[in-house]
Amino acid sequence: MREIANECRRFGYRRLAILLKREGKCMNLKKVYRVHREERLTVRKRGGRKRAGGRWCQ
Repeated sequence: MREIANECRRFGYRRLAILLKREGKCMNLKKVYRVHREERLTVRKRGGRKRAGGRWCQ
């Protein structure tokens, strides 16, 4: 699971569960979530939208 998560960092636990099932390692979704959380394989957060600063937008 860690190998797949390192290859595809944008995938969450649900997508990893699908990939594991394709490889033949069928696992319950709750178990995948628990292992995902224990291994701290969180999805990287994307940056926020940049907004114009200044006093003109009130």
